[in-house]
Amino acid sequence: MTNLDKLNKIFCEVFSVEESSLNGDFDNNSVDGWDSVRQLSLTSSVEDAFDIMLDPEDILEFTSYDSAKRILAKYAIEL
Repeated sequence: MTNLDKLNKIFCEVFSVEESSLNGDFDNNSVDGWDSVRQLSLTSSVEDAFDIMLDPEDILEFTSYDSAKRILAKYAIEL
């Protein structure tokens, strides 16, 4: 499983969506149910899957599918 596959699986599980819905428009403003609890679940799952510890600023900025990819790049995780 690639790192991108891992990230997609996390998003699909947290938000109960199909992988085909993950794109540049998938963010906290357009996704029903994206609240602080789901955001913490998302970031916690990402930390576990990639064995990293996100900075508090990164957790706050984890507000879209695209931002997740950018933040993971900061931690040298290639997608």
